[in-house]
Amino acid sequence: MDGQRTFVVAITGASGAVYARRLLEVLLEGGHRIFLTVSEPGRRVLADEVGWQLPGNPGAAEQQLRNLFRVGENLRYFDVSDVGALIASGSVKTDGMIVVPCSMSTVSAVAHGTASNLIERAADVMLKEKRPLVLVPRETPLNTVHLKNMLELSRMGVHLIPAMPAFYHRPRTIDDLVDFLVGRILDYFNIEHDLYVPWQG
Repeated sequence: MDGQRTFVVAITGASGAVYARRLLEVLLEGGHRIFLTVSEPGRRVLADEVGWQLPGNPGAAEQQLRNLFRVGENLRYFDVSDVGALIASGSVKTDGMIVVPCSMSTVSAVAHGTASNLIERAADVMLKEKRPLVLVPRETPLNTVHLKNMLELSRMGVHLIPAMPAFYHRPRTIDDLVDFLVGRILDYFNIEHDLYVPWQG
């Protein structure tokens, strides 16, 4: 992989916490810096789907995650209610933001500039600073409002990578399906990886 880069990662209350866990793992293993925040519904999904019981205290949550991934200062954690946190300012240089998984309520908030919590504010910063913003929506079926909001985001330059697995690489495990999606996120940021074999034709 190339040199160290800095990414904002947000986890919201859609199903698909395994994607977030794997993305964090791969980015941190690659030596990249992560500014992480998790919505309240996101914390519940993490507990239900991957067994993470994040403490309510941001410092304790940060230390727990650093221990989990065996990293130090490369992982920072910010409370979702702290709209004055580091990542709420465009003066803080980052290489982009990934919301994974991304709930439809977050899709709507970003599309309409609500910015009522740190996730929405950080996404708004990406838009105003014209930095890469990737949303990984996970919902089915999609209603008309969902589709309209995603179309609006696409017109704004947001990159949408829905949590839709592919099968041409002949996945044999759930991990293979997760790695494919995480690999597609990394592809967007031109981060080298070996998580899946590209289509050979």
